[in-house]
Amino acid sequence: MDGTSKWGLSPHTAGPQVGGHAVKVIGWGKEGDVPYWLIANSWHSDWGENGYFRMIRGINNCGIEEDVVAGLV
Repeated sequence: MDGTSKWGLSPHTAGPQVGGHAVKVIGWGKEGDVPYWLIANSWHSDWGENGYFRMIRGINNCGIEEDVVAGLV
């Protein structure tokens, strides 16, 4: 899943969207006019933006807006 482009914002553009990876959406924002989800990855903090990444919001990039699972505390 590549929601970033060194670490800006870009949509998925290469090949089919297969596989899966659990991440945690922790917020949202805008960079210029581009809305994004702020996401915590489960990989090490040396990945992405200190272990986080941003994915364009509103275009269902990599299925992020249709395959949502939430837990109850």
